[in-house]
Amino acid sequence: MFKTRLLSSVAASAAVVSVLAGPAHAEGAFEEYVALGDSWAADFTLSQGTAEYAPLGCGQSRHNYPKQIAATLHVARFQDASCEGATTNELTSAQTTRDGTNAPQFDRLTPATDLVTLEIGGDDAHLASTVERCLTVNPRATPCQDALVVDGVDQMSANIAAAEPKVVDAIAGIKARSPRARILLIDYFRGAPTEGGCFPVIPISDSDAAWLGRKLIELDRMLARVASSTGVDFVDTYSGSFGHDACQPPGVRWVEGLIPLSINPPGLAVPFHPNQLGADHQTRTVLGYLSGA
Repeated sequence: MFKTRLLSSVAASAAVVSVLAGPAHAEGAFEEYVALGDSWAADFTLSQGTAEYAPLGCGQSRHNYPKQIAATLHVARFQDASCEGATTNELTSAQTTRDGTNAPQFDRLTPATDLVTLEIGGDDAHLASTVERCLTVNPRATPCQDALVVDGVDQMSANIAAAEPKVVDAIAGIKARSPRARILLIDYFRGAPTEGGCFPVIPISDSDAAWLGRKLIELDRMLARVASSTGVDFVDTYSGSFGHDACQPPGVRWVEGLIPLSINPPGLAVPFHPNQLGADHQTRTVLGYLSGA
């Protein structure tokens, strides 16, 4: 999700609120699936990009979790509208990318749509751009907190609270356009150890890393509240992602760090975004939720 901004994948230290799984759905149970969201829904990539469903500038991976889910469920009709940099505004407005314009994401919804996944809110809260502000050469510096926690007021917490009604409105918009759809609201999984960072591999101080982790938990809890209040399903990808943060070695981590290279898949990577292992985790979690596992 992002206009070249980096979404915070720095992890948190508490368990994310989850909503109980709904009834199981077998393969072929859905006829029309539409995927909506930002770069973590697109599984933003530089090495597996495709323009099959959206402009290349949206950064969609050929093997992101929406495409894997659609293939596994054998849906007859599938649309992937996800795009890096997307906020809730881009659900109803066109989004200009570095390579093409993505039509309003809601344009893919129809009255026949019976499955929708939505992963959004990180850019509404400006959590993406905040990660860049945390980068430092001083392991004791706290540039994020210095800028965003002033006189005891945490601006990021305020941003997350302000994003909540926007996500509520997004759910209402989906229901209005696709009243038959089962809607899955998906959170953001863990990207860094909860104890702090791994300076200098990722040049963010332990204090700012822990603060970012708390903000990610706030964001995921907000999404869980929205799911509960609107009566849609909440899929918790965070809880199953411990031990696979960006500080782990290649082949273990599910999120890439600052160095823009990956072995999963080999080639250029987008810092602080899911690699293929992360996309596979998202896929397993959503499919497990749908199966009642």
